[in-house]
Amino acid sequence: MRSPFGWLAPGHERRVFLVLLVATLVVLVNLQVVGGPLRTEAAPQGIVSFEFAGTLAEAHRMMDAWGASGRVYAGLSLGLDYLFLALYGLTLALACVRTARSFGGGYARLGEVLAWGALLAAALDALENYALIRVLLGAASDAWPAVAYGAALTKFILVAAALLYLFSGLPRYFFPGKRGRVA
Repeated sequence: MRSPFGWLAPGHERRVFLVLLVATLVVLVNLQVVGGPLRTEAAPQGIVSFEFAGTLAEAHRMMDAWGASGRVYAGLSLGLDYLFLALYGLTLALACVRTARSFGGGYARLGEVLAWGALLAAALDALENYALIRVLLGAASDAWPAVAYGAALTKFILVAAALLYLFSGLPRYFFPGKRGRVA
């Protein structure tokens, strides 16, 4: 399987990764600030609760608790999330590719698969955002909250798998052994 970053010279990967990581963290902090007003009794996890509403009735319950200003924050959060999803998708994918290089055989191939999975997670996040925006704009069908739920669930599974892989590779960064340090 070919890495999604086969076009990027290995000597530039570290710099690109660091820029992506910093940008991802900056946008994540801003998302937390924007999402603060969305944490209510009806939506204890804020926008994440909205992602998992699953039904129009549950989504409306959350939106009613947010009120008009909360809906504006939700829309702003979803809009900013489009930038975040591109950044975290690329950051996770590149981290998986770099970690895969420190392994051999099947475990390295798993890292490449998970790199593509991180990019798929970002695409699913975009679909989820679109579905939630439709709900915010007054969609009258349970289909949109169901789409958001399915996309969010799959996204979180793919992101968790990539993160588990990365954490399993951390010892290779600090104790490179025979395979060498990832540059």
